[in-house]
Amino acid sequence: MVEGQVFLKKRELDSLACNPFRMIGKEWYLLTAGTLEDYNTMTASWGAMGEMWGVPSFHCVVRTNRYTLKYLDANDLFTVSFFDIGYKPALSFCGSNSGRDCDKAKETGLQPMEVGGSVAFAQARRVLVCRKMYTSMLQKDGFVKPEIYEKWYGEDPLHREFVGEVLGYYERAF
Repeated sequence: MVEGQVFLKKRELDSLACNPFRMIGKEWYLLTAGTLEDYNTMTASWGAMGEMWGVPSFHCVVRTNRYTLKYLDANDLFTVSFFDIGYKPALSFCGSNSGRDCDKAKETGLQPMEVGGSVAFAQARRVLVCRKMYTSMLQKDGFVKPEIYEKWYGEDPLHREFVGEVLGYYERAF
């Protein structure tokens, strides 16, 4: 790949053909916020795509102890980057190491780039650029089935939910 080369091409959101259950839950994605000079990314495998408040939206959750949370709080935009299955080791690294302690892009070879006013990665197959519309903490008393809370949050902090309006959809151009 040549530095400065355009890797992603903007597409119409209506052209997105995918299986979100596989893409989000099985293949995972990188959730990223910030600027090229100061950003963080984390691997996620929970989320949802759909329509909310009359606009296309992406929903994600971030535990309160994750370093990426401060970047989501400080920025209006975030990206969701999906990769081919061959990038699973890089995503695994980004999910098990903190940006507080290392440069995830340097360690994995991922190439950060500006996309739609935020940061994504040149190797991504698909990128959604989102603008925050809503955020709220999950609440223990909101769980209808207590066993779900116990399984996923017994000793771990709860997630904060983010709902973002999808402003742009980009696909790999090479």
